[in-house]
Amino acid sequence: MTIKETTRELCALSGPSGFEEAVARRAKELLEPLVDEITADSMGNVLALRRCGKPGARQLLLDAHLDEVGFIVTEVTEGFLKFSALGGLDERTLPGREVRVLAPEGPLFGVVACLPPHVLTAEQKEQAVEIKNLFIDLGLSQAEAEKRVPIGTPGVFEGPMFDLQGDNFVSKALDDRICAAVVLQVLENLKGEELPCDLAVMFSAQEEVGLRGAAPGAFRLAPDWCIAVDVTHARTPDAPKGETFEAGKGCTVGVGPNANRAMTKAIMDVAKEQEIPYSVEVMPRSSGTNGWAIQITRQGVATAIVSVPVKYMHSPVEAASLADAEAAADLITALIRGGWLHD
Repeated sequence: MTIKETTRELCALSGPSGFEEAVARRAKELLEPLVDEITADSMGNVLALRRCGKPGARQLLLDAHLDEVGFIVTEVTEGFLKFSALGGLDERTLPGREVRVLAPEGPLFGVVACLPPHVLTAEQKEQAVEIKNLFIDLGLSQAEAEKRVPIGTPGVFEGPMFDLQGDNFVSKALDDRICAAVVLQVLENLKGEELPCDLAVMFSAQEEVGLRGAAPGAFRLAPDWCIAVDVTHARTPDAPKGETFEAGKGCTVGVGPNANRAMTKAIMDVAKEQEIPYSVEVMPRSSGTNGWAIQITRQGVATAIVSVPVKYMHSPVEAASLADAEAAADLITALIRGGWLHD
């Protein structure tokens, strides 16, 4: 499958933080023909390894997280569901939004209730409604909702992937499943080729609630190097220019304390040599990616950050350019093929 096809398939599945099982199962199926070993751990991470066959080989880890932002039901009131966020939901985008509640007997489709403008006060019109004051309407009575939706039921945004103009497309959960598709494309690119090192993959869990899956997964794999593949912010007219990147102009490479300098230089050298488009992303603090947790696992892991620009992050209409995802896959593939990794 292409990166876009894989992304479409993964994004269609529901996997909020802590409830990634459906996405993890499919990711494992997609990995199986491309690796020598595959397993899952108690955190919900999918861990895989393709061996190079060389004695004492070092290991490069490619990480992308599978979870998406979502919510969890906390109360049923008059048939409506109260909920809390799983990850960084943007309260401004919630009223009137279609959602999928992952009930035990199958998904239920609903909407986040919103008062019509006719009944709002002038003050209410100027304020975002806090999550604690929002409800999900499933069209159920109190008795039906209590029976079908136990407290603690998770949910996600509802909505299919659709195309914009050019190579741009929109979906929920592009953060970070477009990057899982990038990693799978790298493995496909290298299929049947001799590798300079062992290649590990971690499709990690619970990134959106504090990078929770990455550290134990990396501790188990014990890699020498890691490339955390995640999304970054694509530019829109109202966005700060110094913190965003133009969609369609390639991937980004992180520079800062979370990025090993020698490894980052090697990645940029490959990009220049192979004429793969990229931008430098300055990360003066935490990268906000699993690389922040993986870097200090065990005795420390030389870590780099490669990102795909995405607009409207943590919303149900995240937007990306296919060219940027392809640039990320091409860059990581070229780095591995070129034997650029060294002590």
